[in-house]
Amino acid sequence: MKTGFYPRLAADGIRKNKRMYLPFILTCTGMVMMYYIVEYLATCDVIDHISGGATMRAIFELGSWVIAIFAAIFLFYTNSFLMRRRKKEFGLYNILGMGKRNIAGILFWEIIIIAAISTGGGLLAGIAFSKFAELGMVNVMHGEVTYSLSISVVSVLMTLIIFGIIFLLLLLNSIRQVHFSSAVSLLRSENAGEKPPKGNLILGIIGILLLVEAYYLAVTIQNPVVALVIFFLAVVMVILGTYLVMISGSVVFCRILQKNKSYYYKPNHFISISSMAYRMKRNGAGLASICILATMVLVMLSSTACLYFGEESAINLRYPREINLSFSVSDNSYLSDENVNAIFSDIDEAANSHGVNPENIVRCRQIGTGGMLKDGYVTLDVTAVDNVNLDTYSNVYQFYFMPLSDYNAMSGKNETLNDGEALMYVFRGNFNGNSISFENGRSFEIAKTLDSFVVSGNSAMLIMPTIMLIVPDLSAAIQGIDRLANYNGDPMLSYEIEYDFDTGKNTEIQNELYIAIWNKFRAGNDTIAKYGIYRSSVASRDAERQDFYRMFGSLFYIGIILSLVFIIAAVLIIYYKQISEGYEDQARFEIMQKVGMTKRDIRKTINSQLLTVFFLPLVFAAMHITFAFPIIQKLLLMFNLNNVPLFAATTAISAAVFAVFYTIVYKLTSNAYYKIVSGFGEDGK
Repeated sequence: MKTGFYPRLAADGIRKNKRMYLPFILTCTGMVMMYYIVEYLATCDVIDHISGGATMRAIFELGSWVIAIFAAIFLFYTNSFLMRRRKKEFGLYNILGMGKRNIAGILFWEIIIIAAISTGGGLLAGIAFSKFAELGMVNVMHGEVTYSLSISVVSVLMTLIIFGIIFLLLLLNSIRQVHFSSAVSLLRSENAGEKPPKGNLILGIIGILLLVEAYYLAVTIQNPVVALVIFFLAVVMVILGTYLVMISGSVVFCRILQKNKSYYYKPNHFISISSMAYRMKRNGAGLASICILATMVLVMLSSTACLYFGEESAINLRYPREINLSFSVSDNSYLSDENVNAIFSDIDEAANSHGVNPENIVRCRQIGTGGMLKDGYVTLDVTAVDNVNLDTYSNVYQFYFMPLSDYNAMSGKNETLNDGEALMYVFRGNFNGNSISFENGRSFEIAKTLDSFVVSGNSAMLIMPTIMLIVPDLSAAIQGIDRLANYNGDPMLSYEIEYDFDTGKNTEIQNELYIAIWNKFRAGNDTIAKYGIYRSSVASRDAERQDFYRMFGSLFYIGIILSLVFIIAAVLIIYYKQISEGYEDQARFEIMQKVGMTKRDIRKTINSQLLTVFFLPLVFAAMHITFAFPIIQKLLLMFNLNNVPLFAATTAISAAVFAVFYTIVYKLTSNAYYKIVSGFGEDGK
């Protein structure tokens, strides 16, 4: 054959099938652009000059791999629509004498053309928009803006390698499909699967049970640690359940509608339900994919937006005061009034030297340990605690003992307790018992459960629930358990001193005081040696604020980018479903028009199909996000965010905006379906 025959034939095939190929090329271009932008953000120099840049870089690197993996899976999925449409043409070539090797040559040049257009266009668009993305990122993270434009050679090479591999795999898969198909099967590929699928009631029931179990887990879990472990299991169950229900259950649903004579025997319902019943098995998989993508968008947008707009709330919970100090001492003897007051005096002296009179003071001593709480009994055995399984995760708690004198001093109250009594405050957990007993230790009657308490930053940082016990005497409270040791022979108890306060001064003075205290109590300093301090934590809320901005801002930004990728994917699936099903239904509607069906009746049929089926993914996605709300809210606790109203608002707004967008997209794509089946446009001549 003449040189250039295959490229011309491939280009001609793409041109003649532009209704199918143009959206695919645009999607490939968008994927390339998104990947380059995220990879560029992960490697750009501006991150090096931002506090928390390492965290941001890791988040964007992870995001780039998510896009790469999703692009591979999704482009394989959408390429199947193209191949299904082209197989008839390839079968005709085969019958006319063209061998499978020649057809492979056409496929090779088609992939070369598509790859050249999409990677070239995607890289150009990515380079053009990368600076805008960088400016948006810096603005979201409250950083300093620079206006120099640069091209990341590393990002360009990574983009070429990743998408080169993807296009190579697409080519090999297309060649495989043609090679193992006969000419007759290629010609009949568009009519494959025309037999009405049978709804598998058992699979449908299994899908419902999976969804119910996932919903139950999401709603009933109270422990953030368990929520973290269960979340990924629940996600898998929801994905499987959604596919089973929509593939098997949707067929059963169509059969039920057909049995409803008052509904089924109407012109617009009769045609749409009959048509859907014939292709629902394949249709259900597409609807399930749209539903999963919609759910992913809603989860990412609502959670990351909640983190971003609630970052001040998270900062204030993690750092209750402007200056937050925590010291770990060697043993209980260093928690004496004399030693603790000496530490506090040193801190006050440093504050006074900077013109600061501490306000809203939180000063206390506490002794902590971990254990398993069940029925009011706390197991402290190190083997049991370290070898918890999924069933016992919810029983793991962090316990703190605090002397009553410290509690009264910082709360301004005058509580009294008898020996063997305790006040209790539960943070991120539940306990309704009247008493609590410790293995090898003492038992305490709960005199009162506190409704509020100033939670220390260390407790806020823990993802496990915490129980604070205010006791009359600290030394007496730990009798028995102070002799327990871990595997290394170290005590299972931690002895801590907290001192948090506000300065009432500007950020400059706060930072100066923070540095002065840090120098005084840093590792290796003689000051901490005399007080028995072996570990110290000196934090300024203002100094740490930037790290929160960087982390939450980068999560929000990558959430927006990934949501755009998933939305593009959902749009393309909807479009291809409309186009491919339009070609399938074209002959049926042509026959119906010959026997009297009008264009107006066709439009009513399409609208009936929209209301009957294609809003199912939106309904399911709304149902998924509703039941996922509690477990996601528990996961947000790990970021020190417990603003339920804010999360509810971001979820509702995300769902409402996506619903409007989904409706607009379907209306636009349904017009393409209408043009095909009604005889308008290039395919209806």
